[in-house]
Amino acid sequence: MGYIEEIRALVGHRPLILVGVVAIITDNIGRILLQKRSSPDGVWGIPGGLMELGESAEETAKREVFEETGLVIDQLRLVNVYSGPQNFVTAENGDQFYAVTVAYSTSTFKGEFIIDTSESIKFEFRAPDNLPGKLLKSHRYILNDYL
Repeated sequence: MGYIEEIRALVGHRPLILVGVVAIITDNIGRILLQKRSSPDGVWGIPGGLMELGESAEETAKREVFEETGLVIDQLRLVNVYSGPQNFVTAENGDQFYAVTVAYSTSTFKGEFIIDTSESIKFEFRAPDNLPGKLLKSHRYILNDYL
């Protein structure tokens, strides 16, 4: 059982503050790496995930990108930190949380894509003017800020 699951066992569905990190990864022609999630609605997003105990935000970005894509990233640049009441979420299972999301960007990556079907269906580099319609609302906001 991970950190979040342990906390949930203690507090139930009550609101928590969760720190997440995303990485905007661009290729050599400026296209942005997007991940089609394995969720039933087929929504797209930016690779990333939740911080574990003892990790820095940069370490979280590198770990999550590797776990989700198989890519190793480096030379992260801070884009922004997103927080506040507009980031309140109630998950499908009733869990409530306020998300604090740290967004980084990089064009330094290596490796080959590895798809973990429990999280992803596919990855695509997309031009900024060709983003998918089914993009997570919070990620669209982050990408608009980045662009």
